[in-house]
Amino acid sequence: MVFRKDQLEVQLKDEHQLIRDGVLRDDSPLDTSEEFRKLCVSCRIGDLKGCQEAIAAGVNINARDTFDYTPLILASLCGHLEVVKLLLESGALCERDTFQGERCLYNALNNRIRNLLLQYDYSKSADPLQPLASHITSLLTRQTPKTSDISLTAASECWNLHKFVLSARSPYFEKKLSMTPETTVWKLANSIPAESFQIALRYLYLGDVPSDLSLGAKGFVTEEDIFKGLDKVSKQLETESLWQIILSGSDRRIARQRHQDEVTRGRDQIEAWYRKNVLKHKIHVETSKASEVKWTRDNGIFADVLLRADEEIDMEEKSGQETPKARNTAGPLNSIPIGPFEVSRSPSGSKKSRKSILYPVHRAMLLRSDYFQTMFSSQFQEAQMTEYLQIITVDCSPAVLQIILDFLYTEKADIPLELAVDVLFAADMLFIEKLKTKAAIVISTIGNGTSKLADRTHTEAGGEIQEIEEEPINVYDVIRAGWLTRMQRLEEFSARYLAYRLEDYIDEEEFEDLIKESASRIEKRQETDTIELLDDIRYYLSERFRLRFEDSGLEDMMDENGEISADITQALSSTPAPDSAIDMDLPEKFDEAKSDLDPIPISTTDTTIRTLDGDIAGDEFAADAINYQVLLEKVDALLEKLKLDA
Repeated sequence: MVFRKDQLEVQLKDEHQLIRDGVLRDDSPLDTSEEFRKLCVSCRIGDLKGCQEAIAAGVNINARDTFDYTPLILASLCGHLEVVKLLLESGALCERDTFQGERCLYNALNNRIRNLLLQYDYSKSADPLQPLASHITSLLTRQTPKTSDISLTAASECWNLHKFVLSARSPYFEKKLSMTPETTVWKLANSIPAESFQIALRYLYLGDVPSDLSLGAKGFVTEEDIFKGLDKVSKQLETESLWQIILSGSDRRIARQRHQDEVTRGRDQIEAWYRKNVLKHKIHVETSKASEVKWTRDNGIFADVLLRADEEIDMEEKSGQETPKARNTAGPLNSIPIGPFEVSRSPSGSKKSRKSILYPVHRAMLLRSDYFQTMFSSQFQEAQMTEYLQIITVDCSPAVLQIILDFLYTEKADIPLELAVDVLFAADMLFIEKLKTKAAIVISTIGNGTSKLADRTHTEAGGEIQEIEEEPINVYDVIRAGWLTRMQRLEEFSARYLAYRLEDYIDEEEFEDLIKESASRIEKRQETDTIELLDDIRYYLSERFRLRFEDSGLEDMMDENGEISADITQALSSTPAPDSAIDMDLPEKFDEAKSDLDPIPISTTDTTIRTLDGDIAGDEFAADAINYQVLLEKVDALLEKLKLDA
């Protein structure tokens, strides 16, 4: 239905009145904090890393600045597709029937961004906590595998529930169950309608409360009886906020906001309970004794399984020898093995006592992983009920396992860059797709916007070039991780990263191995088949140099295919002296714009500008044009050396 302008104005006026009265929450409140300002700046310039850090810090991505712009509008207006995608994945609102939503669509710089905004309907973009809430709500009716540990009965009704959910969400249950954790059956008062208990339990399990309370009521139970029952239940369970949701009435927007607030509150309660009980009671033990741990089922935190993670083996340095590297790029990446492999044991290395950490957790939350859901639904040993809790070893480090548990219990995942590849492989192994995406986002924000990795070579004062290892992650590991985990985002990121730093990598032996691996990924490869990685590198290499010249209005340096003209390159390379004018028919604005570009010459002790192959260039523009051709020639030479046709 399309409203007339006067109807929209009346609706907007009523909405503002509800916001002033505190009945309705403003989806885009004014935010003048420094943190939000930095987020807006990152969205303007396309700083993906800065946006990721602001979102992780809890900045409201749906707020607006003093100019009435939201981060999503700024990113859309400035044409930063990856930033728009990140904001939408993180819960940015783009509702078509709202003023801000229509404004965001109207201001999108191009159709790619506009189509992306349109394909994110409200259910996907509005509530990033919905997957967690949906899972917890589904536990009310899930039959297989069995994860409930307490039954509540009222009249002829029986609900199979979970002590940890009840304890986290209701102060009443928390006190009662802490005193009698072995309780398995709880009888409820028969004077209260079962429908009242059903609504209250659905509320505790983060489900939405029906607007028609008498819907589905059995017998002669009236809506008034259900209301009276809910009044008693909410007071007994100390869940007064249940009434706020019920009183929201038929207004869909108010009801939706109340439900979102309650889901957020419920997540915070479950997170507090998880940190207070699960993480607080984790066990540090020597690996050799980890399998001997006995934990009874009637425990105070209601855990029904133990997850074990072993620390990495720490070998002391051999006397007179260098410590062997912990990783081999041709084999398993980081600490997550992809297949069977051997660990060499040397008698000359002294082995330290290895530690393991055991986490007491709940199968009900592990079911968010398809890996554990299959395990607990099968006849595997881990699925059997035993006197003591089963110990399941997860093939990752304790730090990675805790990140996984944080995500499963709270939907949060604070992934340090140094653990991102490990988390990616662990999430892939456990079939947790959303966590895989989060890990890939952390990795792929390197080198974007203002947050960039330092160059592999660093020129000190005086012109001396020193090799400094400043890369926090290995790009070879990243692209292989992308291949193994089927993450297209990482493949594109790695190709772009290599293209923008190709002069640093192209002469490395490991780069040659990477190209051969990419070629071998095509089954029954023919001579005419391209190499996917090289295609991507060529594309981003062209983008790298094209942007230098297009932004300065030097389109005449490019041919019809968008490549830098070979004739002009040849003319530039034949320039006699660095301080001589370039005698060629280029636009006059060539000289005006050259100071604004960011060339990549190799600096020497004097002011002479040299290209990558060491020749003297006429100026910075000449160096850029020649460097582009030099890099393309190196790519062709590499293919010829490897006897590959691409």
